[in-house]
Amino acid sequence: MLNIVLFGPPGSGKGTQSEKIIKKYNLVHISTGDLLREEVADRTELGMKAKEIMDRGELVSDEIVIGMIRKKLDEHADGSGFIFDGFPRTVEQARELRKALTDHDERVSVMISLEVPREELVKRLLKRGEETGRSDDNLETINKRIDVYDRQTLPVTYYYGKMHKHVPVDGTGSIDKIFDRIVEVIEKAE
Repeated sequence: MLNIVLFGPPGSGKGTQSEKIIKKYNLVHISTGDLLREEVADRTELGMKAKEIMDRGELVSDEIVIGMIRKKLDEHADGSGFIFDGFPRTVEQARELRKALTDHDERVSVMISLEVPREELVKRLLKRGEETGRSDDNLETINKRIDVYDRQTLPVTYYYGKMHKHVPVDGTGSIDKIFDRIVEVIEKAE
C-alpha cells in the first residue's frame, strides 16, 4: 500500500493536490476537515461541537479525530493506500496513526509538506472565503489557524523527519507544477 501524509498550513493547497494524487494513485482520501464538515452539515452533535471549535480556529480533540481515522482505515483495508490530508496535526496523532496503520500491517510511505509563505497563505484563504463563504476564512481566524499550525502542527514534520519520511515540497507556482514536484517525491518513496 502507498500511504501518504500530505501536510501544510491552511491554504497551502492540500485539498487541491490531494484530488490529483488520489486520481493518479487510486488512493482513499482521508481529510479530517472534510469528515468534520460533513458532521457539521449533517448537524450532528459531534458536528455542532466541532463547528464551535473550528470557528475559533482551534483543533478538534485527538480522541474524536483518531476514532474517525480508525473507522476509515477499517472500511478500506483492502484498498491500494491512503492519503492523509491535514492529518496528523499533532505528534500524538502521528503516534496514533502509526499504531492504527501497524494494526493493519501498514506504515506511512512518505510525509510531504507543502511549503508556502504566510502572506501567500493569507491571500489564498481570503480569496477562498470570498468565493465559498466559508465562515473560517476571515483574516482573524486565518491568522489564528496559521499560528496554531506553526505552534502545534509543525513539530509533526520533525517526528517524520526522524524516520526519514518527511520531504518538503515548494507549494508555490501553478497547480500542475506543484503536482509534478509531489509526483517526483512519491515515485522515489514507492
